[in-house]
Amino acid sequence: MTLELVVKAREAALAAIQLFNNPLITFKSESFIVLSTIAWTYLLHAHYRKTDVEYRYCHIPEGGTRRRFDRTDEGGFKYWDLSKCLQARECPLDPDTKANLFFLVGLRNEIVHRMCPNLDAYFSARYQACALNFSHYIKALFGEKYAIDREAGYSLQLAEFEQEQALPSGADLLLPNVRAFVARFDGALSEDQLNSERFAFRLVFTRRLVNRPGQADRVVEFVSPGDPAAQGLARDHWVLKVVEKPKFLPSEIVALMQEEGFAFFTMHQHTLLWQALDAKNLAKGYGIKVGYAWMWYESWLDVVRQHCRGEQERMLRASASKSPG
Repeated sequence: MTLELVVKAREAALAAIQLFNNPLITFKSESFIVLSTIAWTYLLHAHYRKTDVEYRYCHIPEGGTRRRFDRTDEGGFKYWDLSKCLQARECPLDPDTKANLFFLVGLRNEIVHRMCPNLDAYFSARYQACALNFSHYIKALFGEKYAIDREAGYSLQLAEFEQEQALPSGADLLLPNVRAFVARFDGALSEDQLNSERFAFRLVFTRRLVNRPGQADRVVEFVSPGDPAAQGLARDHWVLKVVEKPKFLPSEIVALMQEEGFAFFTMHQHTLLWQALDAKNLAKGYGIKVGYAWMWYESWLDVVRQHCRGEQERMLRASASKSPG
């Protein structure tokens, strides 16, 4: 039974990767998340079974002393879901891998009953980390013969990499509940966790020239920052990295302007300004709604700053014109 679970986990992980890489599939994220959740659940069930950890839901009835196993309506045992597997003290996964999986479980719960656009590009670094983490742990827990990296190679690209194509974009197209979930989840992580390759795997891409015909090159090479081959990349590389933009509450915008010397700028004036410029129009990219609160990006802060400077100059000119000649 243990090895059957491992085989099924391996098949589910490969199916998740293959579906995500299939250019004819349009629901990549949904397929990847569901199949990866199954893969990790089976893998941890296999580990718990091998190490004699009870992974069936149970309870002790009130007034009783013996545990009772929870069952489905048809009498089957209820086994731990992935979240419960991750929460167990016997869980063999490192904290950053757990964070990656808790994120995917939470994202699945936010989108399970409705379609959400733009997931594929925006969260691709976290999907990549999930696949690499699985590849690592299935070998660590059950041996090299169950490795998936031999079967799941790189997908070929039919278009040249352009920064605008490859960088995750369009966060404003995500559903409001998904944006709120991401903000809350990421906000609870440390900087080290956010930058961990176990949580989100990000790459540096650069074109590489060869010196002579027949010199073999891989499509993607992994180079550590200290490697001599990495020297000089800073001149022409771009980074595939999800960057969470700084956000400001309206009160923070007003406070910043007053700290910069624009004491006349109040919350009322801020409201009049964004209304006059239709600044909450998502197409303008000035801010985003997180939960029930509207948050402003730095691009809006720049607009406000320019407005305050203009108002200050106008007031100085008006004051000068009233001064006795």
